[in-house]
Amino acid sequence: MNNLTQLIDYGVIGVLGLMSVAAVAVAIERFRFFAKVEPDCYKTVQEYEAVLTRRLYIVATIGTNAPYVGLLGTVLGIMQTFYAMGLTGSADVTAIMTGLALALKATAAGLVTAIPAIVLYNILHRKVNELILMKEASLAGEKL
Repeated sequence: MNNLTQLIDYGVIGVLGLMSVAAVAVAIERFRFFAKVEPDCYKTVQEYEAVLTRRLYIVATIGTNAPYVGLLGTVLGIMQTFYAMGLTGSADVTAIMTGLALALKATAAGLVTAIPAIVLYNILHRKVNELILMKEASLAGEKL
């Protein structure tokens, strides 16, 4: 039973850790790309937008799904707590509360992963909008 608890803990927390690393890695790559991108290399706004928004869906997906992964870990932890109670045949309040408290750490980890990912996505999305507006303004200036 202890192995199952460790599998749930390390599995869920490990997945959330990988999700955090992926979100930050994509965000750093996008920030670096935005700093060196040359708008004049792209003929249309649509082409420019496609390049700017590349991989942003990864950050958004991580931000929206991390709480669910954390919740899954919490549900599995609670199930494991009730299973252990059923095996012992006792309703020890200390064991129940300890098991539930430990199960909730997965939800907390999901939120710790999701909140920065959503913030990063919003910052990146805002930067994309700014760059597109600048490209549209430069194209409008050329037409005059």
